[in-house]
Amino acid sequence: MIIRHFISTHQELVQVALYAVIITGLWLTEVMISGGFFHLKWQHSRVNLMFIFTALPIQLFLTGFVVLIIGWTNQHHWGLINFIPFHQNLWVYYISLFILLDFCEYCYHVIMHKTDFLWKFHLVHHSDLAVDVSTTVREHPGETIMRTCFSMLWVFLLGPAVGVLVLRQSVQSFSNISAHTTFRLPRKINNIIGKVFITPNLHHVHHHYQLPHTDRNYGDVLSIWDRLFGTFGELEERDTVFGIDTHMEPATNGIFMNTLKIPFQKLTRPEGTQEQS
Repeated sequence: MIIRHFISTHQELVQVALYAVIITGLWLTEVMISGGFFHLKWQHSRVNLMFIFTALPIQLFLTGFVVLIIGWTNQHHWGLINFIPFHQNLWVYYISLFILLDFCEYCYHVIMHKTDFLWKFHLVHHSDLAVDVSTTVREHPGETIMRTCFSMLWVFLLGPAVGVLVLRQSVQSFSNISAHTTFRLPRKINNIIGKVFITPNLHHVHHHYQLPHTDRNYGDVLSIWDRLFGTFGELEERDTVFGIDTHMEPATNGIFMNTLKIPFQKLTRPEGTQEQS
């Protein structure tokens, strides 16, 4: 009971701790398995890790509003979940909301790509030239604000309990972190798991530097939305080039302060490439 109360009242701290443990473990595993030099790995990762210091205060502050909205919706029995048959059953309640929240995250991701203003913030995440587990936290503070505001909208529309959000964010944390690792699954295993879930193989496609691949595999935890809405795609590892074609210069995206300026600069796309829609 004490542990449950702590988790429900400190869900963001629990998520941060979970993030820290998983990221650290996978980052060290990447170093050991790849046989790379620690200082080169650290030189790349430290730029991404700097984003923690901009995102964390914003995340912790705005999550308070998310919790307040959840409290209001639960008190007033507000939200789409209340219209789902047998939602009083815990299995139906949790599974339904997990799937609905995942669909909302898919929608959020598509919106970030398809809206010019929002894309300028989201492309900071895509500008990493060497995707690894540290890329997970490479998020412009402007996008942190937008992402959390969208979370407020989703919980207002759906009406989940705090416990659902904690479960959802725990699974989401593991999924997002593992999807950004340098590891790829064997083809046969990926074909099986990838039918339902986003795998590193599938998310690497999304981080390819050119369209149309940048607009593929938006899924957060589940890959079913991409298959349903025609945004699913595959790409061989040898053909995958990380980054975004408007910002391929290390001097721009390899320096923390320069990445913070990206959304406020004019985008110039190389000749002969498609525009980001």
